[in-house]
Amino acid sequence: MMDYATFLAKFAAVFEHSPWVADAVFETGGGRLNDTESLADRFESVFMAADPVRQLATIKAHPQLACALADPGKLTPDSVNEQSGAGLDRCSAEELDEFSRLNAAYNKKFGFPFIIAVKGRTRQQILQVFRERLENDAPAEYQAALQQACRIARLRIGDILDN
Repeated sequence: MMDYATFLAKFAAVFEHSPWVADAVFETGGGRLNDTESLADRFESVFMAADPVRQLATIKAHPQLACALADPGKLTPDSVNEQSGAGLDRCSAEELDEFSRLNAAYNKKFGFPFIIAVKGRTRQQILQVFRERLENDAPAEYQAALQQACRIARLRIGDILDN
């Protein structure tokens, strides 16, 4: 059983700039850590049941893709590592230009940054998904953003518990 301070120190950042999720998870189950899947399920349940205003604030807390384009103040260490792992810090000038155009179009259309779990994906795969999702309507893309935020959190929880 993990105490509150230890739990928050470990898990407050699994949802981007949103420690409220870890706080609520602790309140609903204490510091019980059965396994990665059950803990990730608890995090996802809390996030998906939250008020849409709170969900949207969490979505908006995510940085733009391609580290060179992101606001340095918005990049958490996890985001830097994830984006670097996908090679987003090594974009060609053409790729950086495309990310810039896609980020601007996406933000204009949906009002929040494009979110995708980049771990295990290449820059080219990420750009392809980015282009495809830009064609979604607002309700479908909001759901995609929620699902991707949960996927990122799940991966981060796995990384925390594996180390």
